[in-house]
Amino acid sequence: MWIAGTYFVPDSELEWHFVLAGGPGGQHVNKCSTAVRLSFDIAGAAALPEQVRSRLLTRLSDRLIAGRMIVVLAQGERSQLRNRREALVKLERLLTAALATSKPRLPTRPGAGAVRRRLEAKKHRAAIKRDRSGGFRYERE
Repeated sequence: MWIAGTYFVPDSELEWHFVLAGGPGGQHVNKCSTAVRLSFDIAGAAALPEQVRSRLLTRLSDRLIAGRMIVVLAQGERSQLRNRREALVKLERLLTAALATSKPRLPTRPGAGAVRRRLEAKKHRAAIKRDRSGGFRYERE
């Protein structure tokens, strides 16, 4: 499996577990283990460099089991083979998204039209409040 098109993880580092799936499917679902649970030990992955492992561990910390393993479940298909493919794609997308870096934001200034619209909205709101304060006043005798 390739992660982010750069790092290769061999199949020997992936753990496959097959369990009974829930949902529709009739008798086939009740007697065949078509659901796939794919586990990947990020902390023990020898195929990944140390900085990649640490980045994955920090970025995916809320999804990790025992602080080191990520688990993906696929049970949408009736076929075990298709669920295997789906689990592999899910894991690949998850790890690739965790390694993605965002571009730094370049500070910009609002345009002249945006400034003009903001000031007009403020003046309009001030006029509404000013109009509310005037009007009929009850005077005590």
